[in-house]
Amino acid sequence: MGEEDYYLELCERPVQFEKANPVNCVFFDEANKQVFAVRSGGATGVVVKGPDDRNPISFRMDDKGEVKCIKFSLENKILAVQRTSKTVDFCNFIPDNSQLEYTQECKTKNANILGFCWTSSTEIVFITDQGIEFYQVLPEKRSLKLLKSHNLNVNWYMYCPESAVILLSTTVLENVLQPFHFRAGTMSKLPKFEIELPAAPKSTKPSLSERDIAMATVYGQLYVLFLRHHSRTSNSTGAEVVLYHLPREGACKKMHILKLNRTGKFALNVVDNLVVVHHQDTETSVIFDIKLRGEFDGSVTFHHPVLPARSIQPYQIPIAGPAAVTSQSPVPCKLCVGTVHNRAREPLLGFCYGLHHIVIFAPIVNLLPDKGRLMDFLLQRKECKMVILSVCSQMLSESDRASLPVIATVFDKLNHEYKKYLDAEQSYAMAVEAGQSRSSPLLKRPVRTQAVLDQSDVYTHVLSAFVEKKEMPHKFVIAVLMEYIRSLNQFQIAVQHYLHELVIKTLVQHNLFYMLHQFLQYHVLSDSKPLACLLLSLESFYPPAHQLSLDMLKRLSTANDEIVEVLLSKHQVLAALRFIRGIGGHDNISARKFLDAAKQTEDNMLFYTIFRFFEQRNQRLRGSPNFTPGEHCEEHVAFFKQIFGDQALMRPTTF
Repeated sequence: MGEEDYYLELCERPVQFEKANPVNCVFFDEANKQVFAVRSGGATGVVVKGPDDRNPISFRMDDKGEVKCIKFSLENKILAVQRTSKTVDFCNFIPDNSQLEYTQECKTKNANILGFCWTSSTEIVFITDQGIEFYQVLPEKRSLKLLKSHNLNVNWYMYCPESAVILLSTTVLENVLQPFHFRAGTMSKLPKFEIELPAAPKSTKPSLSERDIAMATVYGQLYVLFLRHHSRTSNSTGAEVVLYHLPREGACKKMHILKLNRTGKFALNVVDNLVVVHHQDTETSVIFDIKLRGEFDGSVTFHHPVLPARSIQPYQIPIAGPAAVTSQSPVPCKLCVGTVHNRAREPLLGFCYGLHHIVIFAPIVNLLPDKGRLMDFLLQRKECKMVILSVCSQMLSESDRASLPVIATVFDKLNHEYKKYLDAEQSYAMAVEAGQSRSSPLLKRPVRTQAVLDQSDVYTHVLSAFVEKKEMPHKFVIAVLMEYIRSLNQFQIAVQHYLHELVIKTLVQHNLFYMLHQFLQYHVLSDSKPLACLLLSLESFYPPAHQLSLDMLKRLSTANDEIVEVLLSKHQVLAALRFIRGIGGHDNISARKFLDAAKQTEDNMLFYTIFRFFEQRNQRLRGSPNFTPGEHCEEHVAFFKQIFGDQALMRPTTF
């Protein structure tokens, strides 16, 4: 399998720690993404490392027995260590606070602590086999305060730190799950729900295993993922992952089913809103995207893998430091089966990798030929912008040229996202202008994700290079440009003038003036001042462009000054004067500008006509035909006298 076949890879910088052995115990905290290496119960040292920690935390603690669980609170302020089934020990890591250990025993009589979870820097939850206890830690007093508790029989538990939800397994079959949500000192009990267990032979008793359950946030929503194995006697084609949506309010509902089409042992990850399922027997992985269209049966949507199964890219284990890596062969990646976290852990080797990166260019683009579906997939990814632009360039290349309907579909999908962002920006701006930002602190400026590709992105990275390709038929080039403009218009997005300029330059380059005339006549190309100026520059190639430009400027109605300047530059002084009189602006125009233009024509009678017009204007407005010093027309008065004599000057009218 070539390198280009891999679309999953592990992070470049693994967390390295001392491998697990009889002396050294290794623990992983999902909330802080930290690995704890505890030697001799802590007596000979504890080393804590995270994915972004350049300076690991090292300390010693008394060996008071086997460590069952060890975790820092958020921000690493307080350390909690469970050594017995009844108590949890605490130690402050806050400056100026005592570092003497203090202990909290679970309140419920005869209960055994299954584990604990930090929900904030000073709040912790004990999960026992008889319920949960929510505490506030008071580090300065070296004690804990019980905030709330709830009694119920618990088989096992699961915690999702991103959403601060704890899931408790109850009942004999272990398949009734009771969620609790924690926030700012409060504990909320959410509606319980039941996981549907697959049919099992009468000789076996079905139950829900903790190994087959995961919690994850996908597209901003919390889901409970159930890996449902089917018995060999059933007619099913293989295992499947069932996604139950767990809202903050309302009942949990089964929403999606991911069809794995194989049996065996699996591991789950959620990366970039994709559900990644790893299969141990084949050492391959598949990805699912629940945003892509699936098969809906009226209540549940069924999804199949987005891409064919592939192995995770082999990685090199830096056993003897950086120098040794270059000489090592890559090791095939095997994930711990049954894990449901975004980590690949090798405790026996001493490495913890983050499965955090999806390689989304060459392999996925080539493995997903349907460009519409490919675009739906890419637009949901975090790092998608340059990949999408590359796909667009690729589909406009000679070797991989797509059909116009496919190109239109891709443009529509891009502009749909673009329009959503523009509308959100406009709504935010209107709310700020109306003063709602002060009354509503939740009002936030919309975040521009990489899925938002504006016109400058497409122009710069795709279209400007596309029109330069000599081998491409010019009709296809123009059709693609017009398809993009059509898509922008369809979504009511104002087309930037540089796109129209690109169309016009392409038409002129291929002498398609008749088509240019039609595009302008039927307003396929939107009116704009830059476009009108471009048309003026084309007059030497296409004389009608001059009149087309003036017509466009007139339609703009806000371009009167530009029209006058254009006419004067063409020595059409009378036409400029008639235009300005037609819109009622002749009382405010500069006499000197028109007299300059008239003199440059070297037509004395034209100069006489223009000079007389302004004399009459002066008489009408000021009662005298003479020019004021502020108009700076002395030069033109002298020229008039030189050509026509003093007697030709208009005399003041007296009544």
